Amino acid sequence: MCVSGSFRVSPGLKDSSFRDQSASVDVQPSALDKPDAAAFAWARFRRILGWMAVGTAIFIALAIWALEMAYGPLSWVAILAVIGGGGGSIMLGAVLMGLSFFSSGTGHDEAVERFDG
Repeated sequence: MCVSGSFRVSPGLKDSSFRDQSASVDVQPSALDKPDAAAFAWARFRRILGWMAVGTAIFIALAIWALEMAYGPLSWVAILAVIGGGGGSIMLGAVLMGLSFFSSGTGHDEAVERFDG
C-alpha cells in the first residue's frame, strides 16, 4: 500500500486502468421522482400505518382489560408498560414492513438489482 499523507491509498485506486464502475450503469429515475407517484405512495404508506395504529389501540385496550381481569387493578406503570411494550413493538413492526412494501412498490428494489447485476 502507498502512503499518501496520513491515509493509506490502495494501489488499485492509482491504477490508470481503474474505471468507475457506476458510470456504466444505466440509472433510471425512481417512481418517487414523479410528484404524483410519490404523493400516492406516501398516502398509501400513511393509510397502512393509520389502520395499524387503530388495530394497535384495540389490541392495547383488550390487553389492559384482560390483565385487569386476571390480576385486578393495574398501576399506571403496568399500563404504560403494556402501551410501550405491546404498542411500540407492533407499531415498529408496522413501520418496517410498511417501508419494505413502500420500497418494493415504488421500484427502489429493482433499482438496486440493476446495480448488482
